[in-house]
Amino acid sequence: MKITSAQFMRGLMGDDEVLHNDVRQVAFIGRSNVGKSSVINNLAQRKDLAHSSPTPGRTRQINVYLINKSFYLVDLPGYGFAKGSKQDRNELKKLIDWYLFDAGINQSVIVLIIDAKVGMTDLDHDMLDLLEEAGKKVVVIANKVDKVKKSEYQKNMKAIQEAADPYPVIPYSALEKFGVGELINQIVQVK
Repeated sequence: MKITSAQFMRGLMGDDEVLHNDVRQVAFIGRSNVGKSSVINNLAQRKDLAHSSPTPGRTRQINVYLINKSFYLVDLPGYGFAKGSKQDRNELKKLIDWYLFDAGINQSVIVLIIDAKVGMTDLDHDMLDLLEEAGKKVVVIANKVDKVKKSEYQKNMKAIQEAADPYPVIPYSALEKFGVGELINQIVQVK
């Protein structure tokens, strides 16, 4: 499959009919500043679909995009953002948890994006554990592989794969457009 169209539908702060209209949903989640917007833009072959920012925690809502007029790509706020008030962080956590676990939405797949150089953080482990407990289908993206030294690449990828087991891990670089085909295949396979 090739992505030929991507359209922003709306930004959500809670329930909306768009989430319950039987269109398949592929959700993207990751820590703040992990490159989620870059992955989404790269996947959709658009530079400005998802807005990235040098400031972590910029995404404050659930952004829904219609891809190929056949499925939704759902961009969730990043977790683990340290700045901002405690109330703001709690509100974002509630929004993420509501969409993933409480809204009664059966996502086709959850794409968990981690930083390939940093590896799985405690927050990433916590999110993966919650997704596993909820029986979600998960694909892990090890993003920014272009920033990993060649001498550390195999060690980092092995550690990530072991930590993410039994879920598939895709090495990814939006900059070098590496891993796009594999990610699309994972999204298409899961119905």
